[in-house]
Parts: sequence; structure tokens; C-alpha cells
Amino acid sequence: MSEHQQQQTEQLDIAIVGAGMVGMTLACLLADSGLRVRVIEARDSDRQSLIDAEQQQRSEHFDNRVSALTIASQQILNNASAWSLMQQMRVTPYTRMDVWDGEGSGNIQFNCHELQENCLGHIVENRVTLAALYQASLNMPAIEWQSGSRLTGLSECDTDTPDPYRTLSFADGTALNARLVIAADGAMSNTRRLADLPMWEWDYGHHAIVTTVHLEKGHQHTCWQRFTEDGPLAFLPVSGSDDQHCSIVWSTSPDHAADLMALDDEAFCQALERAIEGRLGKVTAAQPRMSVPLRQRHASRYVQAGFAAIGDAAHTIHPLAGQGVNLGLLDAAVLAEVILDARSAGENWQSDYVLHRYQRQRQGENLKMAASMEGFKRLFATDAAVPRLLRNVGMSLMNQTPMVKNHIVQQAMGLSGNLPRFARRT
Repeated sequence: MSEHQQQQTEQLDIAIVGAGMVGMTLACLLADSGLRVRVIEARDSDRQSLIDAEQQQRSEHFDNRVSALTIASQQILNNASAWSLMQQMRVTPYTRMDVWDGEGSGNIQFNCHELQENCLGHIVENRVTLAALYQASLNMPAIEWQSGSRLTGLSECDTDTPDPYRTLSFADGTALNARLVIAADGAMSNTRRLADLPMWEWDYGHHAIVTTVHLEKGHQHTCWQRFTEDGPLAFLPVSGSDDQHCSIVWSTSPDHAADLMALDDEAFCQALERAIEGRLGKVTAAQPRMSVPLRQRHASRYVQAGFAAIGDAAHTIHPLAGQGVNLGLLDAAVLAEVILDARSAGENWQSDYVLHRYQRQRQGENLKMAASMEGFKRLFATDAAVPRLLRNVGMSLMNQTPMVKNHIVQQAMGLSGNLPRFARRT
């Protein structure tokens, strides 16, 4: 059942395929553009039902999937009218980060007070962000919603016509036309595949185990990350009625991940406690855990005439720095800015020429972050004496050099650099 009764060959300005965090953010940022924007979702559900389901789940347990949202992402979500709604649900500010090499002496700590900030960022359950975006969009009449629609075909853009468009075909035999199609349907994007966008892809050789645990000690509003011999382990603070819960992301080898998944809850909690070196006391309970294979993906191009890919549909990276969703939100902010500015200037905003402005701003930045994460992963994956010495000395030196350390963390927080206007503080 759809909130919008679709007709054959209906004409839209923008069709956003995928109702995840990045696609919904883009829709909300374009709500006042005067363009006809529709979000197309494969699940057969209306937005209010999804909001109600999140509220029920939130009262019962934490979402195992969380994001470490930067200050820049907070600004983007605020401009999308979602941030205040998220605060009413559940967000956890973190004020410190403590990162150390479990195989050596290297340690680096970040503190928001060194930057005269209230926090470094927020840990937010993904379904909280989604529910807030759905709620915000319900108050935006310009955003249309189409659910239960599985995309099966996507035509090329006929650039020889005065008003070029692409035709989207669905499994139920219906179709519609859109001047611009946005792929926002995740890492395994069917929309990207139908557009025939080539991908670079390789396996990280890691699986990420994610769950939420209860701790003996409070999390102290601190993100804790230890680099183990098999991969990074992060404890990320989440707050409900207390401060004794953390979302964990344990990136490790496939064999080790399989062994950890086979443990009962008590043994798994003990393994976690040992791996984090007991810094948070006993790990007393864990929610059901899941294991996710990690792959690096990056589209060789993000745009074509009448088409653009954003978020995980364009790129995925290793989760060790928690930057994946933040990169996707910046994609949405830049693409919205490019469309709005081109429309304001009277340009053909869905043209390949205009859309390349989005690609030029985001592809290099995303590749740079992907390369950094790959470098970190390789540096900490080796047990060779020289790299181990260099990384430990480097971490300790950086920790003792506030100017360098604070510059790095300011960029990571989205407080500096070439940011789109939707991501800047006002």
C-alpha cells in the first residue's frame, strides 16, 4: 500500500530510490525547492507505521546499528528539520575519545574541552535518525512517498529532447518518469546496477560484530577504541535510563568472528571484557549480536545525465573511524546545494554538466577518507617490529602535540575544511 496513488507514466522532478538516512536527508533538504520530489521505498509500509515501530523498539532495546555523528552531520540534520526530533528520542553526546594500541604503548586522547566545545559528536541509533527524518518529512507536503515498489528497470536519459527524463519501471508493471533519479538504496544498490555505474571493490578481510552491552561501570560519555592484533574494537556510549550501555563494533578476522559468534552470551561478554582490558569493569549482558562482512566499494563515477548516486550506493569504507554515514550526509548536503544553486541560476539542474559539480566536490573527499581508513587498517594489522614502533611513537607524539591533534579532530568533527553550507554552523 502506498501513501501516493501512482499512475502510469507519471512525471516527477526527482525520484529518490531508497528511504534510508541519506536519501531521506536529501529529500528533506529539497522540500522547499519547488521541485516535485518522491521517495521510493521497497518496503511496503507508510512512514507513520515505521515511526510507531521505532518508538516501540526503542522502549524495549537499543538498535545495534549506531552512527557517530559529527558536528557537521548535526548541522545537516538540523537543516533537514530532524535534529530536534532526534533529541526528543535518544541521542548520546560524547565528550572524550580514548584510543590505544593493545599491542604496544601508543595512546591518544581527545577531549571536547580542549576545543571549547560541548561535545565531540553524538552516538545515535540509526533507527532514531530514520524515525526523526520520517517524522520531519510528514510535515513537508512537497515530499511524496511511494512504498512497496521494487525497481526492475531504468532507462537511459534521452538528452536530445527539450526536457529529458528517465523512466523507472517497477515489478508490479507500473512506471514513472523522473528528470533526476537518485540512487540512495545502500551498498548493494540495485539502482546503481541498473544505471550501469562501474564499481571498484575489494574485501577488507574483516567481519564486524555489532551488539549493545551492559557495563559494570559507566561509559563516561567516552568513545573507547583499542586496536587488537586482529582488528579495532570500539565501545561507543549509548544512554537510556542510565550510562551503563555501549554499542560495540568489533572488526576482526572472519575466523575469529565465527568463533566469537559461536560463544554463548556469558563467554562472549568475558571475551569483550578481556579485549577492552577491563577498562569499563565487567561486561554483564549483551543483546543478540550480528556479524557483517566488510568490503570497500567505490563507484568510478557518481553521476550521469539525470542520475546521481549518494551514500553507500556510491561508496563504503571500513567502520573503524565511524565516518560512513557522515560521508553520506555530506553527499546529500552537497547534491542538494548543487541542485538548488543551479535551479536558482536558471541552469539545467539535472544535466550531466551540473551534476558533475557534486561529483567533483565529493568523490575526491570520499576517496581520501577511504584511503586513510585503509592505511590505518594496514598499519595496525601488522605485527612487524618497525611499523609497531612507528605507530606507537606516532600516537604518543601526536597526543603530546595539541596543535596537530586538535587540527585533526576539528576536521573529523566537521568544524573546518570545505563544507557545504548545509553543514556549516550558523
